Amino acid sequence: MSDPASSPTSRDAPPPAAPSRVLLVVSAAVFLASLDLFIVNIAFPDIARSFEGTTVSDLSWVLNGFAIVFAALLVPAGRIADRVGRRRVFLAGLLVFTLGSALCAVSWSVGTLVGFRVVQAIGAAMIFPTSLALLVDAFPPEKRAAAIGAWAGVGGVAAALGPPIGGLLVELSWHWVFVVNVPVGLLALLGARRVLRESRDDQDQRWPDAVGTGLLIVGVGLAAWGLVGAPDHGWGTLRTIGALVVGLALVGAAVQQSRRIADHRAPALDVELFRSRTFSGATLSALLFSVAFGALLLGNVLFMTGPWGYTELRAGIALAPGPLMAALTAVPSGHLVARFGAGTVARIGNVLMALGAAWWLWRAELTPDYAGVILPGMLLTGIGVGMVLPSVSGAVASTLPPQRLATGSALLSAGRQFGSVIGVVLLVAAFGTPTPETLLDGYQRGWLLMVVAAVLATIATFWIGRGEHRAVPTVAVPDEVTDGRVAERVPA
Repeated sequence: MSDPASSPTSRDAPPPAAPSRVLLVVSAAVFLASLDLFIVNIAFPDIARSFEGTTVSDLSWVLNGFAIVFAALLVPAGRIADRVGRRRVFLAGLLVFTLGSALCAVSWSVGTLVGFRVVQAIGAAMIFPTSLALLVDAFPPEKRAAAIGAWAGVGGVAAALGPPIGGLLVELSWHWVFVVNVPVGLLALLGARRVLRESRDDQDQRWPDAVGTGLLIVGVGLAAWGLVGAPDHGWGTLRTIGALVVGLALVGAAVQQSRRIADHRAPALDVELFRSRTFSGATLSALLFSVAFGALLLGNVLFMTGPWGYTELRAGIALAPGPLMAALTAVPSGHLVARFGAGTVARIGNVLMALGAAWWLWRAELTPDYAGVILPGMLLTGIGVGMVLPSVSGAVASTLPPQRLATGSALLSAGRQFGSVIGVVLLVAAFGTPTPETLLDGYQRGWLLMVVAAVLATIATFWIGRGEHRAVPTVAVPDEVTDGRVAERVPA
């Protein structure tokens, strides 16, 4: 997906609006989609009570179905928007997300809820990349950095407000977690129609590769299905091994398809970007960190509403200090990245995440003790989140050439979503089928999972370095000349 600032545009929508109004509209849409990522976790216990006989592994697909489709469609949705118009795709994404929210609210089974969450994910994947492109197009170059910072900060605000808002809404019913999106989405849609102007990329005429995207979605989904069902069906069964082998094979096929098709179609995975050590390190670290983060978001909700007996509202308020610390830490972390380098800041953030999870592993008991157990860990992990996410994003932004920035950011976001899927899947596997005597053991395995994932993410940060521009910001790609030399050039 090309950078809108560096490519020709054609504007056939309303005349240019004030950049601040564009920022308000796209931020409202991003806030809506981001809030949904954090608010649904709080509703898990109430959803389980509504559908009797539902297991945690069944419910995990309410999160995983959304995350898998959202991650896999980010890059293709951005590419389609570049071709047919970013405003048009943004408006369609808002409409699809709002419709999906309304359908989720009237779901009559876990299966229909998962299906309608997929509809939401399609809309969210259309909103995120187009919102950034529209924002960059609306602001002059000297003001874009501040605008992008405000756009990125919306996610932190959504994370901070998600748990308490979710807790309040669940006091009425879990249905309201989705109902609230409908009026907000319609208002954002009305504002977007009035404010946004059209832009597109007239240089790169490639369409997204549907085959590679389909292979990626099915492969990750099949592997996740195998892992989620392994505790019940057995790790050595044909069902589990077959799902994992076929799923990973399909993911490998998606990678090969992306390598082969790049000259004719926009690949599902822009594998050439991974030739950059900084980009690879940032993406791998973000993926591993998200394994811990995804497990944290769900695991602590289940622990407080389960063994500790908290209501959803009380659990939502109890979880709020973590994302609040993340939001407060994000801006200072940007200054630390400029001074000490992205790799160093991300490393410290991952260590804090590991320490917070280790605190829960060491201190947690079945007897409630919020101030002595949950709160210290939430403060540590919250600061860690606030240091990791801006640093890996900054590493990607400072390393890639402008015309690859949108695609690189989409791949980073996709990696984070896939990491969250892995975290939820492994958490469900760690819980297993507990008895009253082994109830705490499952949660301890979950916290140990978070520690291990954060430690691995810390190791990956050593590939990031400072994350600053290289003297020649290019990646090596094969030369088309038949002598087989490798030329240093920026792939457009």
